[in-house]
Amino acid sequence: MCPHPDLFDARHGCGRLFLIVDLLGVSFMDGSVLDPPCAAWEDCHERLGTVRVLHNRTGASPVFRAAGLLEHCPRYASAQDPWQGIPANRAAAGRGT
Repeated sequence: MCPHPDLFDARHGCGRLFLIVDLLGVSFMDGSVLDPPCAAWEDCHERLGTVRVLHNRTGASPVFRAAGLLEHCPRYASAQDPWQGIPANRAAAGRGT
């Protein structure tokens, strides 16, 4: 059983899926939490959908980078950016920072 019931339900529905996973409140994580988002990405990709992950540099980014997943799960820094498809690096450039 998936430890995240909402993620499990979303993955096993039908039709195109647009899923946003919010990890902004995470201050520490290790690779053990990557299985559910990776499985969700595979399901979404097969259904022509998208998974976008909100995370910050101090929590999740190093784990995604070490696992080689930044291509599949680029960093989105605000709740609005994933809806608009603006990864954190592009959002910062657009804001002049």
